Amino acid sequence: MQHKCKVTVIDKKCFTDYQEQYLADPKSGSCPFYNVGDEFIFERYGEEDTFWREGNGTQCAEAWDCISRYIYTALQGGSIMRNWTNDERMMIACCNDGTRPVIFKIQRMDYKVVKIAGLAENDSVKIKSALEAVPGVDSVEVKPEKSWAEVFIKKDASVPDESLKAVVAQDTKYHVTGID
Repeated sequence: MQHKCKVTVIDKKCFTDYQEQYLADPKSGSCPFYNVGDEFIFERYGEEDTFWREGNGTQCAEAWDCISRYIYTALQGGSIMRNWTNDERMMIACCNDGTRPVIFKIQRMDYKVVKIAGLAENDSVKIKSALEAVPGVDSVEVKPEKSWAEVFIKKDASVPDESLKAVVAQDTKYHVTGID
């Protein structure tokens, strides 16, 4: 099983009374770095490593200081906030800025990498549909340029490797060479 982490900006606050009272620029306003709805995906598989150095420049340093520990935990497959949230794969956190905090939803995404020999660009829809039909599969992202499909697993579901191999093997054009 592999893991990615999706970070979504779910809210921004601005405390103008604190800004007027305490800041050098009393009209600073809300955070200019993030917008509600922004999404960032972090991963560490194969050649990809989008975690290092503040998300490779995609994150504000103040926010990164607060959320990076949860992202790292998710990328390692750990429980982000066991017994605190209704899903241990998820956490709600905010940045350190007391006058204009940004609120983030941080989610661990569990997936399997199904390596497929014979996979071509025009096969993506067929492979995606076949793999999404397996019980417990939440979604599938086919990456023909890498000869694999990322199969995302639903919360508390178990998806046996044999089930994934079987649906791919239904078309003799394809062969599963491994599952990570």
